[in-house]
Amino acid sequence: MIKPLGERIVVEVKEKAAKTESGLFLPETAKEKPQEGVVLAVGGGKVLESGAVAPMDVKVGDKILFAKYSGNEVKIDDKNLLIIRQSDVLGILD
Repeated sequence: MIKPLGERIVVEVKEKAAKTESGLFLPETAKEKPQEGVVLAVGGGKVLESGAVAPMDVKVGDKILFAKYSGNEVKIDDKNLLIIRQSDVLGILD
């Protein structure tokens, strides 16, 4: 597993269906980038100018909504993961 640094978060993204509701199959390039995922790991927090560390707002297990084109994609153990900054998180889903 990846241990993120600073204010970064590792998210397992949910894959969109490869087929539309009408039954058309979408090529890989036509799929929209996922915007929803589950937090797998969080960093220690953002270091402020004063040297203090701001705590993270999200925790492992949270289901989050994040900005569409944020982060870096990685694939580990056949899981599609995304490493994003906490500032890219739009909200925590209930």
